Amino acid sequence: MSPRNLFVRIVHYERTQPLLIAACAVLLSLVAFSLVLLALGKNPLTAFQGLLQGSGLLPKPRYAGGKDMFTDLLGLLDAMTPMLFAALAVAIAFRAGLFNIGVSGQMLLAGFLATVLVGYSGLAAVLAKPLVILVGLVVGGAVGAFVGLLKARFNIHEVVSTIMLNYIFQFVVSFFVKSYFVDPVSRQSRAIASDARLTLMNVPLGDAATRVPLCFLLAVAVAVALYLLVKKTSLGFEIRAVGSNRKAAQYTGIRSGRVIVIAMVLSGCCAGLAGVTYYLGYFDTIEPGTLTTVGFDSIAVALLGNSNPVACILSSLLITVMTYGSTYMSSVADVSAYIAHLMVGVVLLFCACSAYLKHRIERSVQRRADEEGGERT
Repeated sequence: MSPRNLFVRIVHYERTQPLLIAACAVLLSLVAFSLVLLALGKNPLTAFQGLLQGSGLLPKPRYAGGKDMFTDLLGLLDAMTPMLFAALAVAIAFRAGLFNIGVSGQMLLAGFLATVLVGYSGLAAVLAKPLVILVGLVVGGAVGAFVGLLKARFNIHEVVSTIMLNYIFQFVVSFFVKSYFVDPVSRQSRAIASDARLTLMNVPLGDAATRVPLCFLLAVAVAVALYLLVKKTSLGFEIRAVGSNRKAAQYTGIRSGRVIVIAMVLSGCCAGLAGVTYYLGYFDTIEPGTLTTVGFDSIAVALLGNSNPVACILSSLLITVMTYGSTYMSSVADVSAYIAHLMVGVVLLFCACSAYLKHRIERSVQRRADEEGGERT
């Protein structure tokens, strides 16, 4: 059997096909990125090693005071937490045939309201931290419900509505931050109280002082819960049915409008959690007039994970390694940190081609079956 036919036979298995196609996409993107580095006269192996060292997945030759490999790893998990929540927001919408491109705006609104209502309230940590999470869920879910209703009742495309809401949230939040909550020195919003922050800072750990992301395990638990919801429940079946063919789902008796609203509420809740873990966790301030790139990078994460909530854990880790480790990579390999963003774009490009790769595999299998049938006759 030729290597090509062996590859097609292996990838054709339904259970392993999404994982193998995603792995192929990542491998091809790394090869393409290596060619870019070689064209720039840089060593790809040194660059990749720098990414892993900067992310805490490999030890560095030396560390600054109060830092070690474990502190870098916890910093990676802290950065990964909002990325995972944002990827889940995109993925659950994809499952229902929807494209929530407004995750960044929903993150900003949830983060701003949680900052104003809880971050400046002076509440004790035992009350403030759960309230921050609750505000993220309520605000994100409300925006998702609004977008879902526009889609279900008036057939307003969710891409249009979420893009418009991105602009609205960006400029409204910017106005209030600059008018009432600005720090005159940093020109960002005033820092929130440490009791309301979802990341513990400067926690002593041996000779090092590290940050501890409190919501990382919550993000993993939400990913597992969404996976079970989509795969094991009747609601999950309805979401997948509407995502596959809305009209056909309606003919079978599924209330597609209700399913669309529920899917967008779930998506918005995840986006709200991404916002509070970003603006009141990884950071403690809001930069006015700016939407975080996490909401847009999460599209690549969801695509790479094939909209599978559990697979999004691994894909968000990969994308976060590329972005979080880029600063150290630029110092050890003399490569601009912006090159890491190019790598994310290349991964997204090859992930977008995964549907074409799947189509080619199906055609190859069908052609091979036709040839075998012709030989038997």
